[in-house]
Amino acid sequence: MPDQTLGRGAIPTPAHVMKAATRHKATIAAPPSYLVKPQRISMWGNDVHGDCVTAEEAFAKACNSPEIFISDQQVIAWATRNGVLEGAQLVSVMDTMRTDGFTAGSYEYNDGPHYLVDYTNASNLHSAISQGPVKLGIAANQVEQAYWGNDGHTGWYGTGFSTDEAEDHCVSLCGYGTVGWLAGKLGVPVPAGANSSTAAYAMFTWNSIGIIDAASMVAITQEAWLRTPTTITTRSNNPGQPTIRQGATGDAVKRLQRALRRTPNLSIVVDGNFGPRTKAAVIAFQQGEGLTPDGIVGPLTWAALPGGGPMPTLQQGSSGAVVTHLQQVLTAGAAGQWGTTPGGVDGQFGPHTVASVKAFQRWGAVSQSGVVADPTWDVVLGAASADLESQVGLQFAAP
Repeated sequence: MPDQTLGRGAIPTPAHVMKAATRHKATIAAPPSYLVKPQRISMWGNDVHGDCVTAEEAFAKACNSPEIFISDQQVIAWATRNGVLEGAQLVSVMDTMRTDGFTAGSYEYNDGPHYLVDYTNASNLHSAISQGPVKLGIAANQVEQAYWGNDGHTGWYGTGFSTDEAEDHCVSLCGYGTVGWLAGKLGVPVPAGANSSTAAYAMFTWNSIGIIDAASMVAITQEAWLRTPTTITTRSNNPGQPTIRQGATGDAVKRLQRALRRTPNLSIVVDGNFGPRTKAAVIAFQQGEGLTPDGIVGPLTWAALPGGGPMPTLQQGSSGAVVTHLQQVLTAGAAGQWGTTPGGVDGQFGPHTVASVKAFQRWGAVSQSGVVADPTWDVVLGAASADLESQVGLQFAAP
């Protein structure tokens, strides 16, 4: 067995939390055998960090149909941001995952509600596994020995385990059946010396799926949870944004302020400072959306807001459709307002367009740089609910 010790990090859920938890009821008949084997799994940081509770969440997402793969970097970043990189209670991570899940592209993947599973009752546990991966808190010493007994590859076999209540690791059960049936589905040989008809489970840990007999699983397990549904997929206009509140500064605040302007609320200035006016605008938006009006911008508020990505910076030498749209707006509004047109609509940001932009900036009381960036995009035009960016087109904003 190698000298190194793999990462662990499960913290036992307090007894009062377990006692108050809603129990899973086997209302759905489970098939006689069952297995979900994702095409792609990973360590998800658990070889060097104690983020097993978060790594199991990534595995559960990989069990989705269609399969969802969250990268190691994303998992480690999520665990770091939520303070669970080196250990966590299972329930704490599941609670956070319900409202602040993994993000990939423009999608967010959250957990559904979780229920306590009676892992000592085979029919109850089979019913749960057939609905989604079951998250276990276990004592890992004997599992690690079995894992290294197969050089850390899928197909390791856990059997003959003694009772161990020292919960320190989180794993996932993704299947059940006989040892022979599970080995066949995993594409591995029946373990040497194993009775192929023994009742067993498929267990994910440390970038592998092993087989563990039912008695051994019970001997080392302290808690088991089913999320139902395992994954709730939502499209977000502002994926992966941090929770921010009054006093915050920086790019996330600018994104928030752009999003608020697009609700529309053109009284907001995009300056990157979360002050009282921004907080008041957030509260008003939350009230209108039926959210808790606390002025704190968390996952639910971000999801409800329009996209807050920036419009492109345009300057001499820029070209394309966005320049064409800009020239159309500058041409249409020049008479009686800023007075100088771009001299045509050709999609090329040349000297005449620079002159028109400077005239527009002078009219809009912003810096006359000839460059179209945040302060210029925010200039309000004649219509009360229209600024330059909305007239040129928000389809040009970054995701």
